[in-house]
Amino acid sequence: MIAENLSSVSEFLLQGLPILPEHQGTFFTLFLGMYLTTVPGNLLIILLVRLDSHLHTSVYFFLSHLSITDISFSSITVPKIQMNMQTHCKYITHTGCILKAFFFIIFRYLDGFLLAVMASDRYVAICYSLHYTNIMRVELCLLLVIRSCVLTCAIALSHTLLLVPLCFCVNRTIPRFLCDLAVLLKLSCSETSLSDLIIFILGVMSVFLPLSGILFAYVFTWGLCSEGPLY
Repeated sequence: MIAENLSSVSEFLLQGLPILPEHQGTFFTLFLGMYLTTVPGNLLIILLVRLDSHLHTSVYFFLSHLSITDISFSSITVPKIQMNMQTHCKYITHTGCILKAFFFIIFRYLDGFLLAVMASDRYVAICYSLHYTNIMRVELCLLLVIRSCVLTCAIALSHTLLLVPLCFCVNRTIPRFLCDLAVLLKLSCSETSLSDLIIFILGVMSVFLPLSGILFAYVFTWGLCSEGPLY
């Protein structure tokens, strides 16, 4: 089979969702309604947090960034699905495919890390209520958000850089509506066992770290602090 380096691949074909032509109008309306509900709702949360001085606390600070993440995640997935339904143009350039995979990974994992940060914030608020304002200062909140963003960017970059040395065969059809990293590795003619292992390890870490943080916060909150706050 003829293989080409990723830099010479012009485009991929996204098969999209298995929807019959007569049902595309219904699904287009459904996705549009979901998108028009998600984006304005999260924008309203961000606006309220910014305008209301009573909401200038750490929990709402994290909530506003979680809303930004939700808007970004929806914006890189839903519009492309709707455009494919309307224009029937399912091709995407290799650069656009890699970028979409990169941002999809970022916002998918950033959601979990921000939820872990919010759980930690509630742990401090309940168990160290008297010192809460001194601990959860603006500088610390901003640092936690920045660290979450940097960590997820590093994970996404590690994932997508694995695609650079790969060669792709004649078949460039992606049976999804998004450029999924696992599918791209399957389409490759190169040896991908090392890449699969790295992606598996990074994926487990990306799920385990925020999940363990959330579980730790809630277990210690309701366990150690059930008899009263710690001072």
